[in-house]
Amino acid sequence: FQGRQQMSRRYDSRTTLFSPEGRLFQVEYAMTAITNARAAVGILAVDGVVLAAEKKITSKLLETKKSFEKMDRIDHHIITAVAGITADANILINHARLAAQRHTLTYGEPVPVEQLVQQVCDLKQGFQHRCE
Repeated sequence: FQGRQQMSRRYDSRTTLFSPEGRLFQVEYAMTAITNARAAVGILAVDGVVLAAEKKITSKLLETKKSFEKMDRIDHHIITAVAGITADANILINHARLAAQRHTLTYGEPVPVEQLVQQVCDLKQGFQHRCE
């Protein structure tokens, strides 16, 4: 069993490295994480956007004052909803907030949503390339 476990570790460091059985362990890990994630939905309407997120209740007996929120404000005109691994999302949210503040300080106007989305996507793509 231990030999098999050590062999699987050799193949779980990259998304493009197949194990001898033809498995991509990183993809399997990601799929497991996604199945445990809660849903977040955005609906575009004529006069605005509606965001909704499923709240995870760990125990009906545990009532805490602090709860994890799946929605975060990026700027006064941009809000995001998180679906998936929150640690990864927090990195992207912090990057988006800094980029929005930099734009506002530099140009004296709010960052265009499309421009901010492109910057976040570029960052995410960079992470993906470094993992391969």
